[in-house]
Amino acid sequence: MHVMSELTTDLAPLEPEPLPANIGSAQPGGGKCYSIELAWGRVRRWWLRTFRSGYVQRMAALRRGDATGCPHEVLDPRDLKYFRNRCTAHWDDADDPFRWRDRLPVTRWGFAELLIMGTPLLALTVLAAWLGPWWVAIGPGVVLAWLVSFFRDPPRLVPTGAGVLVSPADGRIAEITPLEFDEFVGGPAVRIGIFLSIFNVHLNRAPTEGRVIRLRYNPGKFLNALNPASAWENEAMWIGFESVAAPGRRMIVRQIAGLFARRIVCSLRPGQVVERGEKFGMIKLGSRTELIVPSEEGLEVFVAVGQKVQAGSTVIARFVS
Repeated sequence: MHVMSELTTDLAPLEPEPLPANIGSAQPGGGKCYSIELAWGRVRRWWLRTFRSGYVQRMAALRRGDATGCPHEVLDPRDLKYFRNRCTAHWDDADDPFRWRDRLPVTRWGFAELLIMGTPLLALTVLAAWLGPWWVAIGPGVVLAWLVSFFRDPPRLVPTGAGVLVSPADGRIAEITPLEFDEFVGGPAVRIGIFLSIFNVHLNRAPTEGRVIRLRYNPGKFLNALNPASAWENEAMWIGFESVAAPGRRMIVRQIAGLFARRIVCSLRPGQVVERGEKFGMIKLGSRTELIVPSEEGLEVFVAVGQKVQAGSTVIARFVS
């Protein structure tokens, strides 16, 4: 355990900043599966408008919030999958006919990849086992099993307690680095880097109860996440939070793409309040996640380089004061 002794300056709470123009959706880097999913959405909305007008009217009456900002019509909750960060439209849980998908052991952000890539792998596995010899099916079967496991969404028990920060990602602690000054934090800080292999759960979770103040998306390279230069040169999503319990206390989560990770998902919007351990996005395939927190007097860091952590459940640090 490390105890930080520096003291940050008392800071006034910040107002949320508008979403940058280059964040057009929760997956700003696009992608083939993403494009196919959006195309299917256009077909699905046409079918609903043409053949299920009653359903469309009923869902419109139940919808809450404002759909302004979403680039297409919002007929039901499926239309918000990648655009919750662009508008405030939503449905109450009781009125959402697709809420059951959140209870599946795989993340909804991976449904398209599982369908598009998993279906051919499943067919190849079955065909290879049928035509024989059976061991030929092992290859595609292993790849299929890995694909499903990559998008797994296991339940997590989120710790309670004042000042507790949980890990924003699964993986292994790659660095704990003191920083003399961070502009957003407003003083000295400590950066905790987490490396995610292709076998880790890749969902990201909020480290604490916080309000989203600022988001920045930086298109970039896809260097190996073990390369120190990847932290600054790779595609990344920068998220600035402000603590709800201690207004003025600011921290940062950075989602950083890796050699194989080409798609960052972040569904947060400025002004949104998240709970500790709440899922807010993922990085598709191997990657890196960083947590930057102020070096306040009494900050206790409970992890060490090389330690394995789990998003939402491992206590990574705590503010004593």
